[in-house]
Amino acid sequence: MARLTARAGRHSVSNTAAARRYAKALFSLAVEEGEVQSIRDQLDDMDGLFDANPELRRRLFQPLHPVVERRSVLIKVCERGGLSRSVQNFFSYLIDQRRLVDFTGIRDEYERLADESVGRVRAELRCASPLDEQQRERVTAALARRTGKQIDLSVTVDPSLLGGAIATVGGMVFDGSLKTQLARLRATLMKGSMQAITAPQDG
Repeated sequence: MARLTARAGRHSVSNTAAARRYAKALFSLAVEEGEVQSIRDQLDDMDGLFDANPELRRRLFQPLHPVVERRSVLIKVCERGGLSRSVQNFFSYLIDQRRLVDFTGIRDEYERLADESVGRVRAELRCASPLDEQQRERVTAALARRTGKQIDLSVTVDPSLLGGAIATVGGMVFDGSLKTQLARLRATLMKGSMQAITAPQDG
């Protein structure tokens, strides 16, 4: 696999500033209660429930129905799912603030904070062809050495890269794709050609 070179990058999360703020508040509460993993599991359960029931998601996420009605439905769903009182109160608060629509971003940010608290980060690897288990382990180990953290690696195959891979870890991008290397080579050649054309001619 091509060597990965680091460059600064933007976070690939889709959550808003509001989602990050609510996630941080929930995470702080979870730390105080010693329920970080439990609340993470409950958020995952609710996310799966919403994905499996698009009509429920639409009814709760879109403010087309009165707040009281949506809160009542959500509490029943939470109780049926065995969610803790803290999580039930949190969801009720999101409905009151018209922020349930940010749930996916809140869950993603909460997971990031939970991982960060134990020295683990999520890494996304885009590669031109599938990796076998040994290659996956080598990439995970290399990223762990680079970052000094435990790596939770997800892999996506992207044939457009032509070869190599691009790894995104937090705010850093490690780009070892053949596509990028060819683009850099082309830029270098173009620069050299322009310099040759514009250089003063002897005589």
